[in-house]
Amino acid sequence: MGRKVILATCSLNQWALDFDGNLERILRSIAIAKSQGAKYRLGPELEICGYGCADHFYESDTLLHCFQVLRKLLESPVTQDIICDVGMSVTLLTSTSARKILLIRPKMLLDTVPFGDCVLSTKDTCIGSEMCAELWNPRSPHVDMGLDGVEIFTNSSASYHELRKADHRVNLVKSATTKSGGIYMFANQKGCDGDRLYYDGCATVAINGDIVAQGRQFSLDDVEVVTAILDLEDVRSYKGEHCHPHVPCHRVKVDFSLSDCEDVYLPTHQPIEWQFHTPEEEISLGPACWLWDYLRRSGQAGFLLPLSGGVDSSSTACIVYSMCVLVCQAVRDGNTQVLEDVQRVVNDVSYTPRDPRELCRRIFTTCYMASENSSEGTRNRAKDLASQIGSSHMNLNIDMAVKGMLGIFSMVTGKCPQFRANGGSTRENLALQNVQARIRMILAYLFAQLSQWAEGKPGGLLVLGSANVDESLTGYFTKYDCSSADINPIGGISKTDLKSFLQYCVEQFQLTALKSIMAAPPTAELEPLMDGQVSQTDESDMGMTYSELSVIGRLRKISKCGPYSMFCKLIHTWREALSPLQVAAKVKHFFQMYSVNRHKMTTVTPSYHAESYGPDDNRFDLRPFLYNTRWSWQFRAIDNQVGIRQST
Repeated sequence: MGRKVILATCSLNQWALDFDGNLERILRSIAIAKSQGAKYRLGPELEICGYGCADHFYESDTLLHCFQVLRKLLESPVTQDIICDVGMSVTLLTSTSARKILLIRPKMLLDTVPFGDCVLSTKDTCIGSEMCAELWNPRSPHVDMGLDGVEIFTNSSASYHELRKADHRVNLVKSATTKSGGIYMFANQKGCDGDRLYYDGCATVAINGDIVAQGRQFSLDDVEVVTAILDLEDVRSYKGEHCHPHVPCHRVKVDFSLSDCEDVYLPTHQPIEWQFHTPEEEISLGPACWLWDYLRRSGQAGFLLPLSGGVDSSSTACIVYSMCVLVCQAVRDGNTQVLEDVQRVVNDVSYTPRDPRELCRRIFTTCYMASENSSEGTRNRAKDLASQIGSSHMNLNIDMAVKGMLGIFSMVTGKCPQFRANGGSTRENLALQNVQARIRMILAYLFAQLSQWAEGKPGGLLVLGSANVDESLTGYFTKYDCSSADINPIGGISKTDLKSFLQYCVEQFQLTALKSIMAAPPTAELEPLMDGQVSQTDESDMGMTYSELSVIGRLRKISKCGPYSMFCKLIHTWREALSPLQVAAKVKHFFQMYSVNRHKMTTVTPSYHAESYGPDDNRFDLRPFLYNTRWSWQFRAIDNQVGIRQST
């Protein structure tokens, strides 16, 4: 006779230090799990305090309030008749119907403590836990536990989204029970916890190498519970064929049973195929969910975006539109929390969003900031896209402000700088471009703060940035220009991926205005036009294509290449298109640009983390911002290698 168990794992949209909200969501998830018959509920890592507490973990208040919330959980009738894995700072604690703590289990890869390395032994099975990064470690705890007969593995995780990462995580979960059998429960955070990361849910249950239950990767639901009915006899049969020597785990006896004599009549969950999103769908959904969390939790009334009519700012605009699509769909699906949030954002308790374009008009302002160097083409492209997504669009001209700024400089110095096209030096040319860019930033914040006031509405707007990851790598932007904003949803995404995303938006949202945007060459439009046409393009300014930059960025960060090792790899990768001498020139040019402009990363706008090769020096790219930009030793090594190859 089979021994059926009903297990529940969940994804929760927790918020750092929001103890009231976090407690409410934990209790709600437990209630849902119990309503579906589950006897074991697994929550994400640090769900009581939120994962993004950072230095707040060192405060005594954080630990105090965690234990206060834990007491509330132990005293709540909701936690009766169920084992609950609950995560909080420092420890993972498990409570039962007896209203007591069964086990304190620390993250073993961080702490060495004798009290935590053990498993729970119930009347009918054995449960072991590992946390977050332990699944990714080559010495994962589930290996030894599985060999010792542990049948159910739990993982309370805080795994954040990166493009193309989901399949790797799913494969790790599957492989954990493929080797020696068992049930694997994966719980995860979801949403924006207060910083650059978006935790992408995907609560999962697997048995003997097969996925049997899958939660959503992107949604606006604060609480999602995934349950599965499984037969312990299936685990035992599988394990019988995979016996190996093992080191016994210490067991904590629990007078509790996960199965019931009536469970024999319950149908078990069958294997399913995981439905992965394409990278274009990930860009459409992940940053959109992140923006919604940021907006509703910031207390602001919407977003403002300087819309230039180029690929980058158009990508940001499309992500906001995608957010509006998700909000309208969530309201149609009966999500009362989203409805309450959107009513608070628009300051109208009677409002119900039904049309994404209409919602976009209420919460999204786009602004085309023209100058004498702007073309009619970019103006029209920005206007057409704004019309199709429904944003409240403005056209304004910055020439008066630019002339006023330069007039002050001329009055003080007696000098009048000129563009290179008019005979000016490189320094003059760059300074004149930067003045335009910085004035746009000032105007963006002015309108963000006062446009609602001018219309007699409360609140302000969050300024959105639109610098991509490749521009940040090379520093191809002006410090304190429109790249300086409150948040940037595309700062961790490459230009190549953004172009593919816009093509997806053409097909998914019927935004046909994007076709002309994708066809136009990327340009900053900061230098004078020639016969009314753009004379400046991004790729000519940078000295390399965006595709080349994506390759270089991954080699620099993921492959951890310096100038010489990068050159050695690229002479093979690019051998069909470039000679060793040309490859050397591109590598040197990149590292010179990178090192000269690295200081810009110290002030870069907080961006959605989407790529592991991003240059954000806050957490993911800890490097100096003052370099010897000559790289004399490294470049000499490259030159020697080029000389060797040319002489052979």
